[in-house]
Amino acid sequence: MATKGPNGGAFPTRLFVFAFLGWTFDFYDLVLFGFIKDPVAHDLGLAHRYEPWLLGVALSTSGLGGIIAGRFADRVGKRSVLATTIVVYSLGSLVCGLAGSVATFIVGRALVGLGVGGEWAVGHGMVAEAVAAERRGRASALLQAGEPVGVAIAGVVGYLLVPAVGWRAVLIGSSVTALLAFIARRSVHLPSTPLAAPASVAELLRPGILSRFVRSWLLGVFKLGTYWSCYTWLPSILLTRMHQSVGRSLTWIMTAQVGQFLGMLAFGPFADAFGRRKAFTLFSLLTAAALGPLAFGWQTLAEAPPLFWSVMLLLGFGSGCTAGFGALLAELYPTELRGLGMGTTYNLARTVQLGAPVAVNWAFEREGLAGALGVPLVLALLTASWVWVLPETRGIRLPVLRDIA
Repeated sequence: MATKGPNGGAFPTRLFVFAFLGWTFDFYDLVLFGFIKDPVAHDLGLAHRYEPWLLGVALSTSGLGGIIAGRFADRVGKRSVLATTIVVYSLGSLVCGLAGSVATFIVGRALVGLGVGGEWAVGHGMVAEAVAAERRGRASALLQAGEPVGVAIAGVVGYLLVPAVGWRAVLIGSSVTALLAFIARRSVHLPSTPLAAPASVAELLRPGILSRFVRSWLLGVFKLGTYWSCYTWLPSILLTRMHQSVGRSLTWIMTAQVGQFLGMLAFGPFADAFGRRKAFTLFSLLTAAALGPLAFGWQTLAEAPPLFWSVMLLLGFGSGCTAGFGALLAELYPTELRGLGMGTTYNLARTVQLGAPVAVNWAFEREGLAGALGVPLVLALLTASWVWVLPETRGIRLPVLRDIA
């Protein structure tokens, strides 16, 4: 199917499939470490107190990846840059799998982050520009749904495959996703025409655009902080702190991912019907409603599995509001800056998450599980309120530079 412009036409299926697969597997590479960090730390002689920093390496470099990829996508075309980002995160997995030292493993994780940050900016920008305005929220949310799919794959691999074949084999095997890059690079169905007159980086500092950048960046910090302060830490906590079996831990994680997948599918239509701000607020409050019982009553929940399932399902469903960033950021930034603006905003917000696992570990040592889960709980409430400082962009025509004062 041919890709249509933003004024309507058939859904750009081929473009969407490439972007979805790229996002699914790059997110899988990003979160896999959360499921394998204990055997990695053991084999490489890494003290547990340093594990949170390794979790944050890829998050921090993703910001740089988003800026670089967004800039080059505007200047040389999206198809080439999309292929490059897939190669980079696949190479990072290979380096990690072959690493003989902590330093080499860190280099691999840094490469994973660079690729992940770049792929998000390019893939989401392509989809947002290719669909009709009234369907932009749904298309963006459906693309972001590759995130829980990636986490689910990482959960199965981390809990079931790693004990059988080892973490090195899993990481080396994960690098074969680079094949997607060669398909993407040769595809005539993906847009690859650079902008005739891309704006300079200095345009991000224009008062109207800078204000949008700061406000949307803080929204990203709060929302992504909710996610990363919870999900990078929860797999290990289920096993070591809550003393759940591998089977139960995998069940809880998979339940949350099913909930998040359903939440993302629901978020898009809701945001297209009622607005971006109402959707972010509602879904963030649902996340907070799930984190409260987990933080202060997990022992009661553990004794009643159906309740635990329900809470984890709600936690995942509320996390579906992450699906709103693709459409929202595309609608906030003008065409001349879209790749750079989206990549910089979202990935610099993710870069800040270097501190998320560290903050959770600090809170856990002082207040236990309630303190640890209190971090994402507070961030979820901040997300629900902060989104109202942004303009409502539902159904608008994608702006150009002259539209923004």
